[in-house]
Amino acid sequence: MNDFQFQNTTKVYFGKDQLGHLHTEVLKFGDKVLVAHGGSFIRESLLYKRVINELQTNAVTVYELGEVEPNPRHTTVNKGVAMCKEHGIQTVLAIGGGSTIDCCKAIAAAALSETDNIWDLVEEKIAWKDALAVIAIPTIASTGSEMDKSCVISNVELGVKSGINGEAIRPKAAFLDPTNTFTVPPMQTACGGFDIMAHFLDMNYFVNADKYPLQFNVVETILKTVRNQLPVAIKEPENYEARATLLWAASWALNSFCTSGFKTQPQLHALEQFSSTMDLTHGLGLAIITPKWMTYLLERDETVADDFARFGVNVMGIPDSEDKKALAFQAVEALQQFIKDELGLPVYLSELGLDGSKFDEMTKKACYGRKMLPLAYRPLTQEDCLNIYKMCL
Repeated sequence: MNDFQFQNTTKVYFGKDQLGHLHTEVLKFGDKVLVAHGGSFIRESLLYKRVINELQTNAVTVYELGEVEPNPRHTTVNKGVAMCKEHGIQTVLAIGGGSTIDCCKAIAAAALSETDNIWDLVEEKIAWKDALAVIAIPTIASTGSEMDKSCVISNVELGVKSGINGEAIRPKAAFLDPTNTFTVPPMQTACGGFDIMAHFLDMNYFVNADKYPLQFNVVETILKTVRNQLPVAIKEPENYEARATLLWAASWALNSFCTSGFKTQPQLHALEQFSSTMDLTHGLGLAIITPKWMTYLLERDETVADDFARFGVNVMGIPDSEDKKALAFQAVEALQQFIKDELGLPVYLSELGLDGSKFDEMTKKACYGRKMLPLAYRPLTQEDCLNIYKMCL
């Protein structure tokens, strides 16, 4: 196992009746808070009213940043930064999905920096180490941003998604109430759930590194659990146990425990450029590309067969057999059918009326402008990425 440092200081309040602790967490840092959310849907919700009431009745002054985009724009972050600096705000509170939480993390970091432009931090033109306090109230089980130390922001002027990482932006507290996810529509539930699975696959399961038994077995168990509970949440949106399981699983995907000791390069998330270039939901992009990536590797590199076969047996529930390569192909097919039939998601871009006109642009982004991804599960060149994108049509 590689050397590593582990720290997770996010205090989690999990369950239906935890919001009464919100003002206590906010007042640890000051009496001014910026509440960020995605817009009218949140503003009209009972959750929003409860949050505002909880804060204002406990002498917390509330400022508001609405209309945070699904792929949060750097210009929106900059608006929040300006508000924090103007009003002396001490805490940034996110109500929503991973995009809103990421936006708040970026605001928190830039608000204590020497610039008003978050992209100066992304491009490392300005150094930073401190941040305002971040508190997260996720309303969908998806990114796990409520317990991790990174964020991703979109610069629409440059057509780039990138971000910053640092312990200072890990949320100080997170309020995880499964009932807040009851109203998430089936498609968004499916996309969020697949995003959870992709985080585990990309960061812990299909990795170019030794598989340490503790983390690997935990990851495999969570993957199987999400695979089984996600269809339940889609069919029964108010099934508390299914929703609770997904919400907690999302947090564990990136809370640093399962990733400790690994040195790898996430490949699926590098390939998933659909959200930045075609404005697809991130989880949907991952769902489309993952089986195609697996097929592409399997047809060219038999050394992946054992890993894919194990995934098929232990996660997808395929009967074991001695022919690992055949079993690996069955695993890919089972995953594709799971996405299509049980999650109800499209599995090809053509189903969405999209073509390959932006593939050349995407291949460069997937390799971060370099010729290849050398540290990923299996190295991919720009040509490999292009071939995988073509399989998605």
